[in-house]
Amino acid sequence: MRSYAHFLLLALTLVAGITLAKLPAHAAGNEIVGKTIESIIINGESNIGSLDDDDRLIQVFTYYSDRSFKPIWVRDNGMKTKGRMLLEFLGNIENHGLREFKYRLADIRALVGDPHPRALAELEMLLTSAFIDMARDLTRGRVAPKDVTRDNNIKVRELGAAYLLDGAEKAEDLLPYIQTLMPEDKRYHRLVAKLKEYRAIAAAGGWTAIPAGKALKPGKPDVRLPVLREFLTTTGDMDPETRPVDDVYDDVTVAAVKKFQRRHGLTDDGVIGPTTLKQMNIPTTKRIRQLEVNLERRRWLDREPGGFYVFANLADQELKVVDNGKTVHTARIVVGKTYHKTPVFTEEMTYLVINPYWNVPSSIANREYLPKLKKDAGYLQRQGIRVLNKSGKVVNPYSVNWAGMRRMPYRLRQDTGDKNALGRIKFMFPNKYNVYIHDTPSKSLFKKDLRVFSHGCMRVQDPTRLAEVILGRQNWNLNKINNQIASGKRRIVKLKQKVPVYVTYITAWVNKDGSANFRRDIYGRDETLAEHLLTGGRFAEADNH
Repeated sequence: MRSYAHFLLLALTLVAGITLAKLPAHAAGNEIVGKTIESIIINGESNIGSLDDDDRLIQVFTYYSDRSFKPIWVRDNGMKTKGRMLLEFLGNIENHGLREFKYRLADIRALVGDPHPRALAELEMLLTSAFIDMARDLTRGRVAPKDVTRDNNIKVRELGAAYLLDGAEKAEDLLPYIQTLMPEDKRYHRLVAKLKEYRAIAAAGGWTAIPAGKALKPGKPDVRLPVLREFLTTTGDMDPETRPVDDVYDDVTVAAVKKFQRRHGLTDDGVIGPTTLKQMNIPTTKRIRQLEVNLERRRWLDREPGGFYVFANLADQELKVVDNGKTVHTARIVVGKTYHKTPVFTEEMTYLVINPYWNVPSSIANREYLPKLKKDAGYLQRQGIRVLNKSGKVVNPYSVNWAGMRRMPYRLRQDTGDKNALGRIKFMFPNKYNVYIHDTPSKSLFKKDLRVFSHGCMRVQDPTRLAEVILGRQNWNLNKINNQIASGKRRIVKLKQKVPVYVTYITAWVNKDGSANFRRDIYGRDETLAEHLLTGGRFAEADNH
């Protein structure tokens, strides 16, 4: 017995006036395959899924009905050029960090060359299914960001099946059309090229692990130098033409090590201690996986952001301001601890607060401050933190019996000033996580390679300079900002134009000079995403409409 979905499709076909009895003449060379496709669809014999469990096929089958079942990829005597181009592209899909078995390439290749109309019709259906899946994977990623981790709040681009097929049909040349479905960002294409390069390195045996030992310092001899130099040559950090051969850690090798350290977000002191050695000994296969997961993240991002925006990379712990494609400001940031992970999301900055109060979150008040108050009722006063009741009136902390209290019944607010946890400026882009960018009194943290110390917000180095870059667009200069800070008065400065803020997590990218940059997976998100790419399904079909 046929399902409701099949009857729905048949009804659509009848309404369109294109039943078997009323088929218009097909273009020469398509009639036999077209009628076979129609028979397959009408009889529910599709080899690409069931309408009962794959509602997107309604779009596909309706699309074919509307075009009198004329094939896109094949004709009566075999594959069209467009079909061969699609098959060739799918055969190289792993260059994009995707897996060809996801698109049933083996089934497709098994039908290529079979002249029987039924085989050609089934080949048409498989190519259509593969094209839609591939196009969506390139456009929005293979897995939904929110399915990977709850703190991925990213809205991806959605394109319907009929829209994609129509674009492919109308394209005179399929490959340029496929290019439009990929991220426009050149960073994506540089990652694709680097992935191919690293796979070639892996195919050649990868790089040899550097043996453990004492920290290797400039000017010192070490038996590991030949292996080190071979490694640095393979990674592109050392020119093979100028590679030394002696057993002393010389200036040429030191310069190559410093280049490696910069590419990996490490202090470029040329000393090969435990941290640098650990990064050097990460195998090629893991670097390849890192490139693959970051290709997926690039597919999640907006098409090349234009105009003026802020881009914060949590894995790099760095922020930059971009104006029409040009980076106009960079700054180090401190991000959330591993148990206070800063989320990934996009919002719009709408205002700044100079000399802000800090309204202490209830979680911090209960977990961190209440235990301290039980020991010392004057602790908060010394930190410039006031205790407020529900009506906003100040409560004397010495009048409260903190000892028997399980939860904080008061609101805590830290006054403006040098001790304020938010520093002198905070940059507000309202979001459900209550995460924002702000100053901090703990300036020494910016000197560290790994800056994972906050409760989730992003603390920024040199906030007055960041404020100058943002407020300079509405006639604020550094002198005006500093005068407002010096006044000690709290002031909200609304932005005349909202500024997009992209909070991302990118652990691998390639610079314009072709150098690959890697960062430590501080939150373990690479491994989680890699697992989803390997085992996870596609987006929920309900999202496809």
